[in-house]
Amino acid sequence: MPAELDARLASVRERIARAAARAGRRPEDITLVGVSKRQPAEAVAALVAAGLAHCGENFVQEAREKIPRVAALLGAGARAPRWHFIGRLQSNKAKLAAELFDVVEVVDRPELARALDAHAAAAGRTLDVLLQVNVSGEAQKGGAAPDELEALARAVAALPRLRLTGLMTIPAAAERPEDVRPAFARLRELRDGLCRDAGGLTLPQLSMGMSADFEVAIEEGATIVRVGTALFGARGGMA
Repeated sequence: MPAELDARLASVRERIARAAARAGRRPEDITLVGVSKRQPAEAVAALVAAGLAHCGENFVQEAREKIPRVAALLGAGARAPRWHFIGRLQSNKAKLAAELFDVVEVVDRPELARALDAHAAAAGRTLDVLLQVNVSGEAQKGGAAPDELEALARAVAALPRLRLTGLMTIPAAAERPEDVRPAFARLRELRDGLCRDAGGLTLPQLSMGMSADFEVAIEEGATIVRVGTALFGARGGMA
């Protein structure tokens, strides 16, 4: 199984490199986050040992069990991955999120940001955070509306234990990767406008694109891509 995982990691990296070349970008400027929700810790540890440096989890309770298990499997002295939280986050789970994760990509309201800031301070940590934007306007999805973004960015930037680094989105599902391109372009435009209008913010990160469409996202400026199935296979198994 490790050989199969190694091959998947190499394939995804090659696809990232080709997409970056098409966009005139450097592949090393794009961070691959392996989405490890519902995947066994053994598979995560194998990919980290093979060079995966960032992992993403959607559920705080699952991550509470998995993160120390991955560390134990890697062994003392091994370089741990940076852990990204990429699922819906309730304010009552902010304490655990602030203790477990290095990056929280889903800040979409001031009260969540304030809770993360307070719990990060209590834990003696500083968190990198991204603002999740609901570019498609789907009611069932998390994310701030575009017209709320500037006020949210200003509020988060003022919190001492949060380091605001960029924007994230999960666009509406589409049959073809090309159909998602406008959503990715919209997030880039929102980021550029925010940097221009919101008091000199620097927001280098754009987290967008998953297994089915990350190449299009890279062509539109993604600096973080969140890839699960293409790395691990089907959730809950290694198919």
